[in-house]
Amino acid sequence: MKRTKIFIAILLFFQFLAIGQQHETVGKSPWGPQDQIGTLNMMTEASKLEVLSKISSGKTYDLSVDYFVGMPSFHSLGDPGYQYWLTHTPHGTIVDNPNGLGERMNKKVSYTGDAISMYTHMGTHIDALNHFGLDGKIWNGYTPEEYLGDKGWKKTGAETIPPIIARGVLLDVADAKGPLPKNYRITSQDLQLTLEKQGVELKPGDVVLIRTGQAEFYEDAPHYLDNYPGIGLDAVKWLVEEKGIMLLGADNLSFEAFPPEREDNWVPVHTYLLAEKGVMFIEQLYLEKLSKDAVYEFAFIAASLKLRGASASPMRPIAIPMNMKE
Repeated sequence: MKRTKIFIAILLFFQFLAIGQQHETVGKSPWGPQDQIGTLNMMTEASKLEVLSKISSGKTYDLSVDYFVGMPSFHSLGDPGYQYWLTHTPHGTIVDNPNGLGERMNKKVSYTGDAISMYTHMGTHIDALNHFGLDGKIWNGYTPEEYLGDKGWKKTGAETIPPIIARGVLLDVADAKGPLPKNYRITSQDLQLTLEKQGVELKPGDVVLIRTGQAEFYEDAPHYLDNYPGIGLDAVKWLVEEKGIMLLGADNLSFEAFPPEREDNWVPVHTYLLAEKGVMFIEQLYLEKLSKDAVYEFAFIAASLKLRGASASPMRPIAIPMNMKE
């Protein structure tokens, strides 16, 4: 009963925000002036324990993609692609003797080392609340003049994102509607149709993952990047304001559909979620195996790298089927 009252209060809060914000404006957190994680505050020790107690299988679904040279990237915006290089090789160690231990030791003990360089918004990653803002501010009114230094944001950096344990729900739109055309904008009606076909209901605090089918082309970067379908503003408003979801994710490059549906904002879904509502989301998920096995409800467990001050961080989420009959 107590948990139900909390969920109802959260829903009423989001509905209040929806009424009060007729124009795009940065949201103030109901969790206080120092809040940096937005709706992830909906998680509690009790809610996490409840999810873990309902795990019904040892089968685990890896919801992340591989990182490799040539993988999809935002190079068109000037961001660096994924680079990998070897810093040490077994034979090179013998030749260079960097450890000073000599040929005999280096022939006996092989040594391989490597390094990477990449844009933080590549592969499966979660966007932090500082990624996009409105009118010079980010979530909770933080400004770059006060909180953005040479080494990143002092507020809402990726290091503040906690480990996530929550009920996860797959909305397999590509299965419910069939293959989605290029640039298709998923609507709230599409989501409701998908829920009806799957026989699933959303609950406040859920993690909702939307399958567009785009992950099927992830190894083929030009195809993956080519006019992909995505989520529309109407759909995310329905999820946030009417369903009280905690976290979102999708299997496409940049979550929302392009070209933008507003002339005055080139990423209206991003700014609505991150700056106005404090809702983070995960991009470039791999949802094909969940779809194949028709696993629509699961324990969602994920943690991201603690990249201090960053606007995003790589993440490796997993899904474990839950017993929903209890």
